[in-house]
Amino acid sequence: MYTSPSLPVSVPVALLKLIYRCPTVLNLQDILPEAAIQTGLISNRFAIRVFETLENFAYRSSTRISVIAEGFRQNLLGKGVPNSKMNIISNWVDVNFIRPMDKYNNAFRQANGLGDKFVVLYSGNIARTQGIQTVIRAAAQLQHLKNLVFVIVGEESQLSDLDELRQELGIHNVLLRPFAPRAELPEMLAAADVGLIVQKKNVVGFNMPSKTQVLLASGRPILAAVPAHGTAAQAIRASGGGLVVKPEDPEDLAQAVQNLYENPQLAESLGQQGRRHAMHEYSFEQALNRYELLFKQVVLENRGLLPYAADMSPQLAPAAETPVNAPLPPHTR
Repeated sequence: MYTSPSLPVSVPVALLKLIYRCPTVLNLQDILPEAAIQTGLISNRFAIRVFETLENFAYRSSTRISVIAEGFRQNLLGKGVPNSKMNIISNWVDVNFIRPMDKYNNAFRQANGLGDKFVVLYSGNIARTQGIQTVIRAAAQLQHLKNLVFVIVGEESQLSDLDELRQELGIHNVLLRPFAPRAELPEMLAAADVGLIVQKKNVVGFNMPSKTQVLLASGRPILAAVPAHGTAAQAIRASGGGLVVKPEDPEDLAQAVQNLYENPQLAESLGQQGRRHAMHEYSFEQALNRYELLFKQVVLENRGLLPYAADMSPQLAPAAETPVNAPLPPHTR
């Protein structure tokens, strides 16, 4: 098995497949160069053609492709990849490490003077695909709720622009903090009443924030300001562990935050359902079982001991027939 993005590695993998006559599995973690083109990271036409050629070669030369979400499958179907060649295996989260913990007897709350306030937490990358300024502007609309605070945790070098916007708007209900050691992550997530996922309107539809599984496992409700038809929105709706609002719309986000602030029972039930979903769909054990099943399947097919795709049993069926969900350890960035 090899993982993309690292498109050039598909060439030596295909050569090894030919030499050893063995099956190969492409584990697709991002869709390149499409994602890089849409976010403006690649604009050179020659480079785009080279990467698109490598992308097509990687899909054609792989025996099977594991994709991390339904949006990936739909994207590849549009590029002519047969459904029978794909299995959906979502990224996993360590549900024993990331788990519900006490909200108020909490070191993160104590260290940051949060007391018993209602905490809306964003923790992760502050990049061009996120649009975190929306969170600051939403906070500006909720200053009348004195017991509510937004906490944004990210790379210290990326917080300065947000601090400038916070000062420009004259708001005092936003706390900016740098990343803490990973060992402190579970307690930080537990300090939240609501966890945020934020994307811009024009983010690629198949983009799947790895923090989704982490927030679900934490047992806290998710508010996702993401494109309604994107992969992130699909995953959150399927989990039952959060609400989806319009991206880059501070007013819509502010209304959703206030709704959960005023309805703690709704927030609690969303968080509990999200945790159940994470245990069932995103645990390491689930991921491991699904990868073992996939590898067993491709080996048996390669030896001619198992019919391919359409003639397979339901337990070994690819993508659409039996959603198989799980791969590589996710992170919160």
